[in-house]
Amino acid sequence: MEPPEEFADGFNWKAVLGAVFLGFIIMPGSMYLTLFIGNAGSINTAARWVMIILFAEVARRSFKDLKMQEIYILYYMTGLALAMPFQGLLWQQFFVQSDYVQAMGIASEIPTWIAPTAVQIQEAGPGFFRMIWLAPILFTSFSLVIWKIDHYGLGYVLYRLTSDVEELPFPMAPVAASGITALVNTKEDKEKWRWRCFSIGGVIGLVFGAVYIGFPAVTGAVLAKSIQLIPVPWLDLTPQVGHFLPAVAMNITFDLGAFIWGMVMPFWAVVGGFLGVVITIVANPILYQYKILHSWEPGTDLINTLFLNNIDFYLSFSIGLTVAIALVSMGKIFGPVIDALRARGKNTAQDRSRQGLGQRMSRGWNKLVTDNVKRGDFSIFIALGIYILTSATWIGVSIWLIPGFPWPYFVFYAVVYTPIISYATAKLEGLCGQAIEIPMIREATYILSGYRGVKIWFAPAPLYNYGMATVDFRILELTGTKIISQIKAQIVTIPIIIVASLVFSHLFWTMAPVPSEAYPFAQQMWDLQAKNTCLMFSATSEGSSQFLEAWNWKYFNSGLLCGTGAFMFLSFLGLPTLLVFGLVRGLGQGTPGPLIFEMIGALVGRFYFRRKFGDMWMKYTPVMMAGFACGMGLIAMVAVGIGILAKMIKPLIF
Repeated sequence: MEPPEEFADGFNWKAVLGAVFLGFIIMPGSMYLTLFIGNAGSINTAARWVMIILFAEVARRSFKDLKMQEIYILYYMTGLALAMPFQGLLWQQFFVQSDYVQAMGIASEIPTWIAPTAVQIQEAGPGFFRMIWLAPILFTSFSLVIWKIDHYGLGYVLYRLTSDVEELPFPMAPVAASGITALVNTKEDKEKWRWRCFSIGGVIGLVFGAVYIGFPAVTGAVLAKSIQLIPVPWLDLTPQVGHFLPAVAMNITFDLGAFIWGMVMPFWAVVGGFLGVVITIVANPILYQYKILHSWEPGTDLINTLFLNNIDFYLSFSIGLTVAIALVSMGKIFGPVIDALRARGKNTAQDRSRQGLGQRMSRGWNKLVTDNVKRGDFSIFIALGIYILTSATWIGVSIWLIPGFPWPYFVFYAVVYTPIISYATAKLEGLCGQAIEIPMIREATYILSGYRGVKIWFAPAPLYNYGMATVDFRILELTGTKIISQIKAQIVTIPIIIVASLVFSHLFWTMAPVPSEAYPFAQQMWDLQAKNTCLMFSATSEGSSQFLEAWNWKYFNSGLLCGTGAFMFLSFLGLPTLLVFGLVRGLGQGTPGPLIFEMIGALVGRFYFRRKFGDMWMKYTPVMMAGFACGMGLIAMVAVGIGILAKMIKPLIF
């Protein structure tokens, strides 16, 4: 896919309407689904395509067409809206009031610019329109604005360097750019299957959502307790299973979305996740017998089983697995990179022989500093200034908010680590469409700094990988969209999502406590997340550290050995190495329920539907998943509306 000859501004009144639609329709539905059933990743991914499809169909029925640039701006704005910045405040109010956090002594150390104290929250009552929440709201808004400005700093410089100077191909950018426009090409008969698939998925989402989300939400709004026809978010079987499989966390998630998501995901990655669950089911009783999982007791529920197993074994083992995956990824990445560099070296050997080093450097510098006016470029010196300004802002704010922390660490992040990891990622994205991350770098530096206290974990440290932003700029170029379109979209969308996110977060909290039975997923999972967060925070706490007590180098090395050994074994046999990446998801790190339904969906899709429809089935499933998410989102919006109305009329009735 080559960039078009002409570039255009994709921001217009349609985009403004889209921003309002996103802020007050898509965002609250996504927020509610996240609290109600979780599974935000697949829903938010599909929401981008839902936005494009809905606006494209409205335009087509109005005898108008959406330009490619307009489609891209809608796609980009949806990504901005789904950030849902103030939903984090819902988590923060729970975290500071959590009994476990209080017992660990961490609640008193949480800074007031993150959340007020538990006593202040209880005295003020639910809702964010209180003076005690002014500092967290201002800090969140400030951080969001600076992060968005930062998007045009180092990431843009690296894009100009790798795309214009080094002329790297960016193999994954054409895939995404093609997908942005593919769903709206429905004029030809051969493309009408897209709308049919979307409609089928939408109807399925509406029907299932009415039973799974709508009925409990409506009954919860009018009755003292909601009625669930299907257990939400899952059925906990851990106490029963524990009688014959000790220390095994077991649940069943009756989520049709997980079933469809299993059809969309790479088959062998799903198989790897399911094998991880099977291995965990077999291994945990053995680990319990040998007193490794020594904290578990019969009758323990799912959440506490996961947490206790994490302390006893899976914390160290999982980090070892993660490091192994990082090493394996680097090995898989650098092989093709070396081949690509060799190929590029052979292709340019003749040119290099004709040009000296000085000429090559001069030519590259001229490309870097010469702006493409047609594309809407701006100077890289402005971009470098943005990076210096935002990095200095983060460093200054972090030093001001976290007195006593060794400030050279912040400078090291901004001056050394971030530029190096960002350029390495930009290079890899440009050559083979892969990113590189060094796991646990933030955690390791915080622990090794010698700082004692919890505040550092909330610091806005300049620790970010800007290399992945280069792909977004390449997609912008391939769709023929001027950069000014993206800037305009941010200027309009960010205030809307700040207001909408804050308003709906306030409404959700005033409708019912968060978490509570009205938000089943949050009620089940946030307690586990709070415990795991406290476990990490304890690494820098005063006195005894639960994290350091739980850490075991032997278990870490076991995870590292298992991860690398499994990859080498599968590679030797010629089997799909996606199994290893899937195993990381399944080995004791989460609830097994969704993985079971994903596996069923993957098997049905591969061995029934793919045989029936051929390779076209692989094109059908993403569109159907988008339709399913749209149907679920519509039901979620109806549920939100009913809940708000019930909350408003209750004082009038009583």
